Amino acid sequence: MSDASEETRRLIAIMAALRDPRTGCPWDIEQDFATIAPYTIEEAHEVADAIARQAWDELPGELGDLLLQVVFHAQMASEKGMFDFADAARAISDKLVARHPHVFGDESREKSAEQQVKDWEAIKAQERAAKAERGTLDGVALGLPALTRAVKLQNRAARVGFDWPATDQVLDKLREETAELVAARDSADPGHLAEEFGDLLFVMANLARHLRIDPEEALRGANAKFTRRFQSIEAALAAQSRRPQDSTLEEMDALWDAAKAAEKT
Repeated sequence: MSDASEETRRLIAIMAALRDPRTGCPWDIEQDFATIAPYTIEEAHEVADAIARQAWDELPGELGDLLLQVVFHAQMASEKGMFDFADAARAISDKLVARHPHVFGDESREKSAEQQVKDWEAIKAQERAAKAERGTLDGVALGLPALTRAVKLQNRAARVGFDWPATDQVLDKLREETAELVAARDSADPGHLAEEFGDLLFVMANLARHLRIDPEEALRGANAKFTRRFQSIEAALAAQSRRPQDSTLEEMDALWDAAKAAEKT
């Protein structure tokens, strides 16, 4: 713990020096919460990417990059007299203790994981009520990835009974939204087309929820598969001293099918 405390203090001091109006870094000085927020999201995704690739040697550095974002926001808040890093650390420590009465309190640990999730949600509901978040959907962060936020919104609505009882109804809705998208495609109204496409994605997120699939994880897997197979196309063409732009769609389709078949053997 002493090493962690020392390095944390060092990082906080470095960030304060970078933000010093007289001697700091011009780029760091001119940043604010809004300009840093995209980097925070990016660094969180890079942590997830390192984990997905099992790049354990890269993970400490990626976690450090993410920690820097916390320190950066805390430093800017401290300068405005709002809060500091200690307040942020205290807030999460207090929250963890409050949400785990079966570890830090007198509740029994002898309950199922499902019951612990229900208890966790009940505690979070009490916290939202204390913050005057009385609407069912209040508190679902706007900055979440859209698919993740869709699932969270749908989970909240489902808790109060606003949900289809089975996957079949979701699939029916999916077919309905697909038909509406086709109609919108022919309407020459870009705004309407985008709206219908969004509706279709929202239903896909709901289908993922009913199937107990994380849509972000599923899409990351599809992205990785596409990347892997397209790279196989490029490698096959490179062996012929050619590039994709020197090939035809039919040739690339055949190479794609070959890569797909190779993965299944």
